[in-house]
Amino acid sequence: MIKRYADTFLYAVMGGICIALGGTAYLCTENNIIGAILFTIGLFTICTMGFNLYTGKVSYALENKPSYIIDLFIIWLGNLAGTALTAVLLGLTRISNEIFEKANLICTAKLGDNMLSMFVLAIFCNLLIFIAVDEFNTNKHITGKYLGLLFGVVAFIFCSFEHSIADMFYFSVAKVWSLRTFCYLLVITLGNAIGGLLVPAIRMVHKKLLQ
Repeated sequence: MIKRYADTFLYAVMGGICIALGGTAYLCTENNIIGAILFTIGLFTICTMGFNLYTGKVSYALENKPSYIIDLFIIWLGNLAGTALTAVLLGLTRISNEIFEKANLICTAKLGDNMLSMFVLAIFCNLLIFIAVDEFNTNKHITGKYLGLLFGVVAFIFCSFEHSIADMFYFSVAKVWSLRTFCYLLVITLGNAIGGLLVPAIRMVHKKLLQ
């Protein structure tokens, strides 16, 4: 059991690092279109290498036992550790000032918003992420798999939807952690959970109605 949780955490740390790398590419790019496309490297790597990402794994909570909540908590913590570690290491590099300035602008806008807005934006974000991941897992066409990932990520970035793990990275780079920031992150995390479970819940209800 301990080994399984340790593996879950390690793969979650790697998932957090992948999202942080995508976030770094976005922060280093002046063109938002190119930046949004490059951000896709995070989810692409996670899906192809089997790493753990909270926003992806939470969508399958209804298919698992109640104890799966423990896995989700461990994954969330691992993602936080991975994003924070990446931010700390990037702070030691020559690009630190560049990414700090852009991350600070992003975080100022996020933390200047109200929690209801952040909650709703988080719901729509993970609705798109679920669609992207589900397409990757189920689409029989290779092109469709990767287009699903691309469009899902690019769309949520352009719509300014809230992704809890990406926000962990931005908050860490901008060094804006506080009790208020943490509360915002929890609201976004909850919104992501609802958004990710929306389609699976509808599918489950529809399946039962057909029985």
